[in-house]
Amino acid sequence: MALIAFERRCPLPPAEAWRRVTDWPRHSAGVPLTRITATPPGPTRVGTVVLARTGLWRLGFDDPMDVVRWEPPDEGRPGRCRLVKRGRVVTGWAEIEVRADGRGSWVGWREDARVRALPRLFDAPTARAGRLVFGRVVDTLLAGPGGSAETGRGAPPA
Repeated sequence: MALIAFERRCPLPPAEAWRRVTDWPRHSAGVPLTRITATPPGPTRVGTVVLARTGLWRLGFDDPMDVVRWEPPDEGRPGRCRLVKRGRVVTGWAEIEVRADGRGSWVGWREDARVRALPRLFDAPTARAGRLVFGRVVDTLLAGPGGSAETGRGAPPA
C-alpha cells in the first residue's frame, strides 16, 4: 500500500481547522475530475459514508469511505477522524488529526491507499502523487479567510 503522510500548521483554532478539513464536499475543488458527497445529510458522525466519484460521464469509479472514528477536538483534546476505503478500485484507510499548536493548529494526514489494478511497484509514485494532491487540498481548505498553512513533511506524531 502507498503511505501518504504530511502535516500542516495554521493560525486557525482547532475547531475551525477541523471544520474546514472535514468539509467533505469542499475536498472536490482540489481533486481533479472528482465530486465528493457525504450521506446521510447533516453533521458527519460514525457511520457517515463519504463518496468520491472520479471520472467523466459514465467513465469513472466510486471511492466509498466509511467514517469509523469521529472525535472533533474539544477542550484541549485533539480531533481524530478515521475513514475506511471499501471501493472496488481503491482500498485502505485515511486518518485526519487536528490539535492545538501554540496560537493555532497542527493538522496531520495519514492515508494508506491501494489501487487494486496497480502492482506494488507503483506504491512510491502513488504516495508522492497523493501527498501532492491531498496536501494541496488541505492547504486550500486551511487558507480561507483567517487561515494559511505551513507545510511539513513526514508522518504525524503518535
